[in-house]
Amino acid sequence: MQINANFNLRVLVHSDNQPWLESPMPGVERRMLDRIGGEIARATTIVRYAANSHFSEHCHTGGEEFIVLEGIFQDENGDYPAGTYVRNPPTTSHSPRSDQGCTIFVKLWQFDMQDRKQFHLTMLDTPATTKGAVKTAILHQDKYESVKYIEVQAGANLTLDASGGVEILVLSGTIAESGDLLRQGSWLRCPSQVKITSIAGNHGAKVWVKSGHLTYAKAPIN
Repeated sequence: MQINANFNLRVLVHSDNQPWLESPMPGVERRMLDRIGGEIARATTIVRYAANSHFSEHCHTGGEEFIVLEGIFQDENGDYPAGTYVRNPPTTSHSPRSDQGCTIFVKLWQFDMQDRKQFHLTMLDTPATTKGAVKTAILHQDKYESVKYIEVQAGANLTLDASGGVEILVLSGTIAESGDLLRQGSWLRCPSQVKITSIAGNHGAKVWVKSGHLTYAKAPIN
């Protein structure tokens, strides 16, 4: 399966326009944003767990990172409420579930294969720096990528380093970029370039940003 698999192209998906597709597990549905592969895939997906649903125990051979967008995600390591950012590196495993239901934004098979740092954090509680109207918290950074949580005040410009490519997920509010208006749930992926500039809407915006990583994008090892 290939969905938005050409990483040299700019891609914008308003996730709320996408259909929910059944997964192999009852009560777990997906909106696929990009994908290379079948059930073992390099993938970016929004996943919805119905109340009292679960997924079978599995190993993340290529690593997994996700944001809890709504509800509470759970596994044997703990409960993760909305606003939690989680990194499960290669070789980790878990049995995900949600007692009350949840929605997550998840990326699979996009880790440095030598990464073994497993952690989770609350994005709002992560130490941040403020420059003008933009507040930035670094969630993770290594030689391959930078992952950030950013708050932008209404009407302010957000300029991002796009060398190595960049992805943006709008968590709340709106931003305008290259003539497009991104709203809550909108996902933008831009190929490698010098920078991109966007403007926050009347109520500002909160966004998750990943950059530098698209240079290394490839299909999973089966």
